[in-house]
Amino acid sequence: MAGELNGRRVAILAADGVERVELEQPRQALENAGARTDVLSIHDGEIAARNNDLEDAGTFGVDRLVGSASVDEYDALLLPGGTVNPDQLRMQPPAVKFVRDFVESGKPVASICHGPWNFVEADVARGRRLTSFPSIRTDLRNAGAEVVDQEVVTDGNITTSRSPDDLPAFCERIVQEFARAPQPAGAGGRA
Repeated sequence: MAGELNGRRVAILAADGVERVELEQPRQALENAGARTDVLSIHDGEIAARNNDLEDAGTFGVDRLVGSASVDEYDALLLPGGTVNPDQLRMQPPAVKFVRDFVESGKPVASICHGPWNFVEADVARGRRLTSFPSIRTDLRNAGAEVVDQEVVTDGNITTSRSPDDLPAFCERIVQEFARAPQPAGAGGRA
């Protein structure tokens, strides 16, 4: 996978309560493939990570505030889960707008576990085939999504997975999907 994503910039939108492995493992897969990643959040400093929603799992440094970031600056978006993380993001208009604008841009977006809750609040789930953690599937259906129980699903520019158990398949798929995004002019010598 090395080099597939050279020159691509990936935004990782997360807040306190993010499930550590759902940020860490996809980020590592993307960076191993040559992507540059930025953690965007609703406050600066650090965000608190969790294991299984209940246990403290350290922190991640925040690179930028989502309110100061533009979709034009990134080639792809990763939305990790954890129950508290997307619940916080959906209450912040700049985060909701960033997700909506990213999906509407046609650029690839990937989300795992409870992360697809972001699609409900951004009103971009309607007509999409998605998967997620079982407890939010009713919300996705009520928002107009076709919900399936598969380890990884790609519908257009959105890729989703159910839980940390699906991380190997999710990581492999997002590298493939993010590699399909047009490479920015001047990056890696290609336009």
